[in-house]
Amino acid sequence: MKTNQKFISLVFGIVIAVLGAFFLLRPSGYPGKMETITIGLPTSIGFSTYIIIAQERHFFAGNGLNATIRDYSEGVGALYGLLKGEVNITGASEYGMVGKAFTGDRVRVIATVSKTGTYFVTGRKDRGIKNIGDLKGKRIGVTLRTIAEFYLVRFLSLNGIQIDNVTRVNLAATQLEDAISDGRVDAVISHASYFFSIKHRLTANGAGWPAQSSQPTYVIAAARNDWVAQRPQLVNRFLSSFAQAEDYIMNHPEEAKAIVQKRFKFDRPSIDSVWQSQQLSVAVEDIPGNADPGLRKELVHFRLKHPACAMCIFIV
Repeated sequence: MKTNQKFISLVFGIVIAVLGAFFLLRPSGYPGKMETITIGLPTSIGFSTYIIIAQERHFFAGNGLNATIRDYSEGVGALYGLLKGEVNITGASEYGMVGKAFTGDRVRVIATVSKTGTYFVTGRKDRGIKNIGDLKGKRIGVTLRTIAEFYLVRFLSLNGIQIDNVTRVNLAATQLEDAISDGRVDAVISHASYFFSIKHRLTANGAGWPAQSSQPTYVIAAARNDWVAQRPQLVNRFLSSFAQAEDYIMNHPEEAKAIVQKRFKFDRPSIDSVWQSQQLSVAVEDIPGNADPGLRKELVHFRLKHPACAMCIFIV
């Protein structure tokens, strides 16, 4: 009899311990059912900063979200993944939403998250590129049908070089570093996620310039219309997670910077440079309606002038 009582007591103790651990470890702040959300993570520093912080600090879990992160080497892949249903939400740029005029109103903005200036042009000095004007006549690696191509055309034009005076070599973002390092191209335009690695590879043989010419990229969070309509509360919880991430970034800037630095494997000077180039602020608003109409007109003009890109959607 005593043996049975001891056994029952042991089992009861184990059950209490398991239940206690469950309630102690269960994320606080959201009492309802945990729901799964898949988020596309392109190489946009602005969007990625929020995602990385929210994941690391368990803000998604605290809002009842079991967040699965899917990495994309390029923003184009992330947006196409959104359209194909691979992810529920992804990062995009203001320019991408101009594409709705060409592709139909299937995607909508759910929030703006930052302004960034993180595209750079890098050239090889041993190919005679020491000044911007030296890019004329050179082979420049760029991921076509992305915002990088838009920035390249704009950068060259502002510096007196017509796009027809260079040769664009279509390369995936992940191919840019090797292509310029082994000399297949003379220069590249790349996001900061790749620029600092390229700069490290070329060392003294590299010459670089910011490519956006004081024109920031407005980074947004985007989702499909049908998904947003079916899950408005899920969207609100996602945005709450972003708001918490923003609060953490503002109140713990060094800790937040260290988390992002680790994720992108930046050295300290690189993360400092990237951090200064972005303005983080979550706002629930429709970018196409509030953006500078002059900027939208400039991009539309670019699309019409370059038919090969007329149907593409530009994203970060």
